[in-house]
Amino acid sequence: MVFTGIKLRDWGIAGGLTLLGVLLMLENTQTSEAQVRNAIAEGSMVHAQSSHSFWMIPVFAAATIPVLWWRRGILAVATVSVLAMAAHDLLFGWVTRCGAGLPLAFVIAFLGALAAKRRTAWIVCGLSVVLTVLVLVIDATTGPGAIILALPIVCIVFGVGLAARRRTALNQELADREAELRQLRDERAALDVADDRARLSRQLDGLLQERLADLTTAAESADGLPPAEARAVLESIESGSRRTLDDMREIVGLLRGDDVAFAPTPTVAHLDTLLARLRTAHSQLVVTGDPRVLPATVELSAYRIVEHLVTALADHADAPIVVSVRFEDDALEIRVNGQVGEAADLKAAVARAKERAKLLGGSVDVKVTKGRAGAVAQLPVVG
Repeated sequence: MVFTGIKLRDWGIAGGLTLLGVLLMLENTQTSEAQVRNAIAEGSMVHAQSSHSFWMIPVFAAATIPVLWWRRGILAVATVSVLAMAAHDLLFGWVTRCGAGLPLAFVIAFLGALAAKRRTAWIVCGLSVVLTVLVLVIDATTGPGAIILALPIVCIVFGVGLAARRRTALNQELADREAELRQLRDERAALDVADDRARLSRQLDGLLQERLADLTTAAESADGLPPAEARAVLESIESGSRRTLDDMREIVGLLRGDDVAFAPTPTVAHLDTLLARLRTAHSQLVVTGDPRVLPATVELSAYRIVEHLVTALADHADAPIVVSVRFEDDALEIRVNGQVGEAADLKAAVARAKERAKLLGGSVDVKVTKGRAGAVAQLPVVG
């Protein structure tokens, strides 16, 4: 495609130069001979115009429009501009070109230094010098004497372009080195993580061996003991098992590398934190009965059941959700009420909650009425 790769700034540069040229050439075509004589008399022009042809406009535009494609080949653009300006000189002689021709020469010099390699950049600089001479050599306003003033400006602009190119190259080199250092750092971190995981794996294996041996010894010691002493041993086995499970969860979390490494096992006491994280700002937790510490399996299942249900019901930011937890003597009753979101999400959440309750011999019942859902979960508690 002809315009592929042309950026908005390219349209701005080429469009601005072309607009300047069109306005300047229109002024040349509309300037009368009397106005020219008066300008020469006042000293604002050094030579009378040779032509007032409207063809000055498209020929001058032929020198500015190619700037659109400077990214593809600045050398070709500079060559076309020089040839178009030479044709302008030959066809129309003494007219005013400096107002648009000099900016064109400066822009080409800068772009050549910015975009081209060293050898090509210097060739473009030479073409910019030639273009400057062609603009001023028969310029009716400034005359050829202005060439001495314009050429140093071309060189300065070219030098600015070279400095900008060096800075761009330096920034790219720094970015490449930073990316390389980041990659090396990531590789080093990955090696450290692998070492830590190997160490933690050995720690987990040792922990399990030690704790299982202790539990086995405690279980064997309970054989033949009186009921009260046997009960105390079994309670110590239960507490030791919970401690072992917590330690395993901590180490497994470290091995996974996620944010649950040091998180405690969720319980009913964490439900208020769960509700606080919901999208909805209207959530309420009501606890009745005789709150107490329940078996770990009941605590975790109760938390997960509420989590499944409220996540499906918290679909709207302004939808109120009420969670009621009642501690009974032999059961834990959970009620969750809220506005129904996506039916598929609620159905899946209820299925997961029922699976949780079924593991403990409990149940989950859900009723949906007028866009609101009410769930009741019953979890038996072993005394």
